[in-house]
Amino acid sequence: MVKEIERAGIPVVHMCTVVPISLTVGANRIVPTIAIPHPLGNPALTHEEEKTLRRGLVERALKALETEVTGQTVFEEK
Repeated sequence: MVKEIERAGIPVVHMCTVVPISLTVGANRIVPTIAIPHPLGNPALTHEEEKTLRRGLVERALKALETEVTGQTVFEEK
């Protein structure tokens, strides 16, 4: 699906827990997430820690959308 959306000229960020799968399906902008049962969060964290974690993931995805890529790129946490 991400390849077809990109082909239409719309940049896509694939947020995933298993990066090799994203690479296999051909996603160009890949943002690794937390864990399979909780890709965008961690229920063991406090409310504020959870908010910080999620905000960081969304900010990384937005940065990936702004970035020109010529091939598959994984946007790791810095």
